[in-house]
Amino acid sequence: MSTPSEPGRERSEPDPNAIVGERRHLTNLAYRLLGSLSEAEDAVQETYTRWYAMSRQRQEAIESPGAWLTTVAGRICLDMLGSARVRRERYVGAWIPEPLPDRTEWFSGPASGGADPADQVTLDESVNMAFLVVLESMTPAERVVFVLHDVFRYPFTEIAEIVGRTQAACRQLASSARRRVRAAQVSAVPTSAQAGPVRLFKEAWEAKDIEALVDLLDPDARMLADGGGLVGTVLRPVEGSARIAEYLIHIADKAPGLTLMERSVNGRPGLVAQHSGVTVTVAAFDLTDDRITRIWAVRNPEKLRPWTENLPVQTPDQRDQESLISGRKSSR
Repeated sequence: MSTPSEPGRERSEPDPNAIVGERRHLTNLAYRLLGSLSEAEDAVQETYTRWYAMSRQRQEAIESPGAWLTTVAGRICLDMLGSARVRRERYVGAWIPEPLPDRTEWFSGPASGGADPADQVTLDESVNMAFLVVLESMTPAERVVFVLHDVFRYPFTEIAEIVGRTQAACRQLASSARRRVRAAQVSAVPTSAQAGPVRLFKEAWEAKDIEALVDLLDPDARMLADGGGLVGTVLRPVEGSARIAEYLIHIADKAPGLTLMERSVNGRPGLVAQHSGVTVTVAAFDLTDDRITRIWAVRNPEKLRPWTENLPVQTPDQRDQESLISGRKSSR
């Protein structure tokens, strides 16, 4: 994906603005590959570190800097996925991908020179929580090949170079990944059709109406909660509409003053629960027809970074973020 310049041919210095302009694409790619914005930021930061560590002569010899950055980011993510699988085997309870708010609901923090990372991740169907959960079931190589080919439409010739496999092997990995997606039966319910059931779910939960909750849930519904061992939560899946409804009422009784708000979670209708003005849970949903089939409740405070310091609901502002090139904030 990168070609040295021909002997005797002069090459112009890569445009710094064009190099930095690749950040949005790299962040989109890395988030889908890793399921974590913080890890995606690390991967993109490392990609740029490697670029700027090269001499100007080596940079000028690269025919397509954008392709080079994508190749390096893909390889970094592939390595990170291998390490992540080991870490997640030791994770306390279920591991759920890091939820993202809509760009207009991102917290406005201290001013900095970079762009809002929420604005850098395109919230399309390839980042809805149900799809990200399916990606988690794939092997690292399957996930990288599938995301690059089926989501970003890279040809297998380029993907083979990124993952270090033959084109034939990459095609097989993509086919295997597609089978996983089909087997998971990810809902095709339009985003617009999800808002109503989620709103009714919120109202039933606030009213502690267990019968209404049961009616809104599929009989075989399943709820997963992710506390990461840092906050109290159920460690095993809660299965069945009646058990989920009972558990939700139990939570409402234990946490009086819990405020529920309808919010976009990874581009789809979801709920945010706040207690004393602090976000404590972000819930994503999947539906079949008008019944809720899956609930993913993220409570791990490390995954709620974009949600934890929200301004009053009536006046959400966008969060400014340091450029990944200038480094991550020390507070993280």
